[in-house]
Amino acid sequence: MTAAQVTGSTSRSEATRAGKLVAIVLAFTTVVALGVLAFAGPAVNSGAADLPLAVSGPSRLVEAFSSTLESEGPDTFEVTVFASPDETADAIRDGDAVGGIVLDPSGVTIQTAAGAGSAYPSLLREMGSQIESSGQRVTFSELAPTTREDPRSVGVTALGLPLVFGGMGSAAALLLAYRGSVRSRVGAALTLAVLSGLVATAILQWGFGAFDGSYWLTAAAVSAGIAAISCTVLGLGTFLGYPGVLVAALLMLFVANPLAGLVNGPDWLPQPWGDVGQLLPVGATGSAVRSAVYFDGEGATAAWLVLAGWGAAGLLLAGVGAVRSGSAGRCERLPSMSGRRLVLRHPNTTS
Repeated sequence: MTAAQVTGSTSRSEATRAGKLVAIVLAFTTVVALGVLAFAGPAVNSGAADLPLAVSGPSRLVEAFSSTLESEGPDTFEVTVFASPDETADAIRDGDAVGGIVLDPSGVTIQTAAGAGSAYPSLLREMGSQIESSGQRVTFSELAPTTREDPRSVGVTALGLPLVFGGMGSAAALLLAYRGSVRSRVGAALTLAVLSGLVATAILQWGFGAFDGSYWLTAAAVSAGIAAISCTVLGLGTFLGYPGVLVAALLMLFVANPLAGLVNGPDWLPQPWGDVGQLLPVGATGSAVRSAVYFDGEGATAAWLVLAGWGAAGLLLAGVGAVRSGSAGRCERLPSMSGRRLVLRHPNTTS
């Protein structure tokens, strides 16, 4: 090889390395920008807008209240009229309303649910103060009290990152480090999800006093959330290889997590994104956990169906990917980042 060829080869090598550095810098700058958009966007635009409010009482009082509410706080609440105080309470427990107003000639009863999110009782108490200033008697009825140790239901919010990283991390580790069959990976992922749910709930309920609902129902909700995320990552990873893991990670971190509404529920987020978040595993888990902790499991049917759907879809993808690669009972094949095939063999197979 001539000196000129050596020099040319070195120049090309340096150019390649420089290109890779530029690509890395641009890629992670893009990731940071997407992260800011994903998390700051919903947070900045969140607030009291068209919050569902359940109202009951004589029609003339309801009409007068609705008119006053619209003039003093337009677009803050969306009023739904119910026939009785029991029905307004049921709407709150089912997650169809953030609070209730029971109108009566002798006074007003405001139904709150602190477990649905700390922002809503504050708004309703402020409303109660305004009603009292007009000379009417106001009483408050709390339907979903939080614990003394966690009055702002921070425990539910704290589950966000453990859910995402627990589900994603376990699935990634099983895909990349465990040389076993797809069935074994799925079994390990589900076992880990159950154990993690039991441990996380025990810490929050008995360690920190954040929860006081049914331990088993709450643990089941946490476990179902971790399992749904883990099965999704396993399924996409088995079906698509490394790109599938990347897609799942981006979906859970930059879409599902910021749209989950773990702090105050989906109604506090800008719509339709609050509703979209409830169709993703993190948001559905948050709703299932809130229901278990504060509402005796009521109003969580949709959340459980969403979690079951994600889990089933992940298992289906894992099964199809395993059959396609012929690895259901032997080994798992993932495409490497360089385009070659990385074969993770079962310990009992020979090379």
